[in-house]
Amino acid sequence: MTKSASNSSSTPTVQVLERMFILLDILAAHEQPVSLKQIAEAAGLHPSTAHRILNDLTLGRFVERPEAGTYRLGMRLLELGNLVKGRLSVRDAALAPMRDLHKQIQQPVNLSVRQGDEIVYIERAYSERSGMQVVRAIGGRAPLHLTSVGKLFLAADDPQKLRAYATRTGLAGQTRNSLTQLPKLEAELALARASGIARDNEELELGVRCMAAGIRDDHGKLIAGLSISAPADRLDENWLPKLKATAAEISQSLGFNP
Repeated sequence: MTKSASNSSSTPTVQVLERMFILLDILAAHEQPVSLKQIAEAAGLHPSTAHRILNDLTLGRFVERPEAGTYRLGMRLLELGNLVKGRLSVRDAALAPMRDLHKQIQQPVNLSVRQGDEIVYIERAYSERSGMQVVRAIGGRAPLHLTSVGKLFLAADDPQKLRAYATRTGLAGQTRNSLTQLPKLEAELALARASGIARDNEELELGVRCMAAGIRDDHGKLIAGLSISAPADRLDENWLPKLKATAAEISQSLGFNP
């Protein structure tokens, strides 16, 4: 590959756009307004060139000039950023990584979110080759304390909220493995909090085990969970690194920066 062909994929074809991106990156690196002299030196540009580009960016509200000779990022960038954020969908961000994970492990991969005291399954990567019948379809619900993803959300709650949940739901069980006593649930949640992984050991339905990792948004808030479900005797601990990496990939695509 020639040098020009290589550069064409990584740098703008219009020089002024490249310089504009550089100036914006310099401003982004500073919390306080930056002087024209500092900006020009950091960008390797003549002050008159930097001033001309910054003036155009100011007209478009991408840059603000709080005082003569100083600059900072403008509100237009915040407006555009909020538009992008509002259009981000955890389902859209998760779908391709979920399918890739499913190809690697050949077991169902589920995406779930919390609604009140339940989780709701909003997407699934699944094939008949997994040998496991999916009982809860997309849109299906399950109690938080009986599911791996639900436990991630409960682990993120403070003790008072957890006790309130236990009081509201009575921690009703569905199998002999269900955690129906608050002290046992609290111990399980402490493990999930420490490891970032939660498990369902045939607590929702006999013969099915699950492991889950959390998905976070740009504020670090837990907004969804990614889980692998498999026949109880086939859940493989070697899937954990793949599960965590996939959840991290989805989180980063939503703006999360650990």
